[in-house]
Formats: sequence, structure tokens, C-alpha cells
Amino acid sequence: MKVVSNKNLNTKYFLLTLQPPDNMPVILPGQFAQVEIKDAKNTFLRRPLSVHDVDYKNNTIKLLVQIIGEGTKKLSEIKEGDSLNLVYPLGNSFSTSGADNVLLVGGGCGIAPLLYLARLLFEKNIKVTTLIGGSSESDILEADEYRKYGDVLITTLDASIGEKGLVTQHSVFNSDKFPYTAIYTCGPEPMMKALARIAKEMNIRCEVSLENMMACGIGACLCCVVDTNEGNKCTCTKGPVFNYKELKGWS
Repeated sequence: MKVVSNKNLNTKYFLLTLQPPDNMPVILPGQFAQVEIKDAKNTFLRRPLSVHDVDYKNNTIKLLVQIIGEGTKKLSEIKEGDSLNLVYPLGNSFSTSGADNVLLVGGGCGIAPLLYLARLLFEKNIKVTTLIGGSSESDILEADEYRKYGDVLITTLDASIGEKGLVTQHSVFNSDKFPYTAIYTCGPEPMMKALARIAKEMNIRCEVSLENMMACGIGACLCCVVDTNEGNKCTCTKGPVFNYKELKGWS
């Protein structure tokens, strides 16, 4: 793929816009790509990155990336006009039917797969609210993009923007009339487990996108196996999206 742009969002995150030489296949919300990192001495495996958004009109996709190690640091240095090798689209997806008022919850880089989902839900006339959490204001990414598709709620640990605390401590969860019929989430596992408990109490659907380590993306290496109520499953092929009720110890 050709690199159309590489935009720094802050010192920890950047946004890649990529264009393949041919028309893109159908991409579903929640799917991901395995990205080859060139010229990184200690990075031998591809990195799994969620598809952040898709633009079929301009034949481009966006990847929101957090700089964590050598591989993503090297990827952050890529320039407009360069090329990237991707295997995509991989994995399953969030559902986009059966709910009329949806709460999307992203913690940190967990918002990465939720923008495309928000847009597709919006296009289906499903009401969307997005709750974004981070340590401070600099961790709140793409809020204006999410506002195109619905309301945006924010929490930060230092109260620099939005309500103070974790996303699960937002006042929306203390409402006597919780308005949402489904929760879709991606982020740290403790956060998602807490949201699953809330969904269980509310008796509503909750889908979680797991961030397990993935090496191959096609179910061959077995390093991303997750324990489900039906036995071990590869996150990369049977996920990354699961209904929390499928996951052993989550319900």
C-alpha cells in the first residue's frame, strides 16, 4: 500500500492513511491488518493493527497506532509516498444490527477499531454514543471525528478534560435510566471485564475486542489463544471480537 499520509496526533500516537493499488475488499468493523515492519533490527513479525476507518470513495484505510516498542517506533517514521506491506482484512467483526442505541467505549488506543464501527452504525440510523478514556487530555484521540456520528463522553484520570476517573466510573453508568441496549468496547482487559459486568447487570449485549498478542494473524502460531466456554480459540481467526458471554470467566 502507498502511504498517503502519516499524521502525528501526539508524542505517543500517529495516524496512517494508506491506499492499495487495487480496489479494497469488503472490510468489516473490528477487523485488523498484519503490517510488515521493514528495517527494524529486532522486529521479525508483523504487527496486528486495527482498521480505524475505511473510505471506499478514495480507496483508503486508516490505522491508528500507539508507539510502544521498536516496531511501532520504526513505523512512526514512515513518510508520505513510502509503501507498506499488509495482510488484510483479518478476523471477525462487531455486529451492526439488533441494537438501536449503542455505547462504544474505548480506553487509550482501544478506540482504534471503534471509529469505523461508529460510522457504520450511524449510517444504519442506530444511535451512537462514544465514551473515551485516558490518563490525561493528550490521551483523548479523535474526539471530533467521533462527534460526527453521535455524542462523545470523556473521562481522564487527572480530570484535565471530561469527568475524573476511569471510563467505568463515568456518571452515565449511575443513571437510573441507562439508555443503551448494547456496549461495544476495546481497551485494557480489566476495563472490558468491568464493562461486561455492567452489561450483565443491565441485561444488555456486550461485545469486546481482545488485544491479545498476535504473530501470524491466520491461526497458525497459536500465540493468541483465548479460553472460551467452548474451549481454546484463536483470537485472530475466531475474534478479535467476542460476546463477553463466550469468554470463560467473563460472565
